Amino acid sequence: MTTMVRDLPMEERPREKLLAYGAGSLSDTELLAVLLRTGVPGASVLTIAGKILERFKETGLTGLVHLAPADITDIRGISKNKAAMIIAAIELGHRLSVRQAARIEIVHGPEDAAHYAMPRFRFEQQEHFAVMLLNTKNHILGFSDVSVGSLSASVVHPREVFRAAIRFAAASMILFHNHPSGDPNPSREDIAVTQRLVKAGRIMDIPVLDHIILGDNRFLSLKERGLLA
Repeated sequence: MTTMVRDLPMEERPREKLLAYGAGSLSDTELLAVLLRTGVPGASVLTIAGKILERFKETGLTGLVHLAPADITDIRGISKNKAAMIIAAIELGHRLSVRQAARIEIVHGPEDAAHYAMPRFRFEQQEHFAVMLLNTKNHILGFSDVSVGSLSASVVHPREVFRAAIRFAAASMILFHNHPSGDPNPSREDIAVTQRLVKAGRIMDIPVLDHIILGDNRFLSLKERGLLA
């Protein structure tokens, strides 16, 4: 027999638990249950939330980032309205992380640069290549997407990279791209493209300070690995 939330002790109910102890005290299932609010006859809201997470067990919570209503509305108890609430909550969380990162105005090292860029690309399912443009004091002037797709010399051309730098009158730049696999270790192609752009930067007098590869909440600096030159 399914135990409904109303049958649980007050301190074990997700909403009451959140109000008493904060959102951090709730499990993933309980947080989803708060969003869904109610279950259906024969299935508690916790059971329904668990079925959603079970569907994304291979990717974990990151799979929810690209959630579409059709992905879960076949689950009994999930209407289009409830699917929309989940998607809206995920998008709010994403926007919050991006805006918090945008508070970084000066780059002192790879950590600052990676923390600025990570929320933008952490959950992307394709590789994105972007450049951070800096002035002479390493203030961030802009952040520009250059290409989408596997990194290669044909996709990332110096002309496209330095066009953004010239537009912003940048004194230097930092290169970025993400690895959807979550592993930030560079491939040979990553290194070859980096070195090609470093050479172009010397010619243009707009030095490439680093190339940072973003993984799943991890990053790797090619400068720190000695792979720029």
